[in-house]
Amino acid sequence: MCKLFVYGTLKPDESAYANYCAPHVMRAEVALMQGQLFHLPQGYPAMTVGDRWVTGALLTLRDEAAIAHIDQFEDYDPTLPATSNLYQRLQRPVFATTQAPLGTAWAYLMAAERVIALGGIPIDEGIWSRRTFPSI
Repeated sequence: MCKLFVYGTLKPDESAYANYCAPHVMRAEVALMQGQLFHLPQGYPAMTVGDRWVTGALLTLRDEAAIAHIDQFEDYDPTLPATSNLYQRLQRPVFATTQAPLGTAWAYLMAAERVIALGGIPIDEGIWSRRTFPSI
């Protein structure tokens, strides 16, 4: 099994979930991760390293092979240098909604410099949804 924290279009009920995650998900639960969430004018969110709580979903995937399909969607190639990828897939601590530790999970984070260059708008409440940001 493989754990993946998602905070944007890959969350259940968001636009990319059915095609990229649902076929591989054994379990999905609301979870938290520390970072800083941004809405990008391109119509999707990005998370950077930070100390705010970001609300998303912890997906338990059937196996590590499932993540390769999601890597393609996130424009992530593990064989390329970090500067060549839009996001980096990193292992990060993940937490229950009570802030109790749940271990670690993969998450796609974007470099702060890239978020700034793309015109990212901070989401201080730490929750992104296409209903709140309907530009996609």
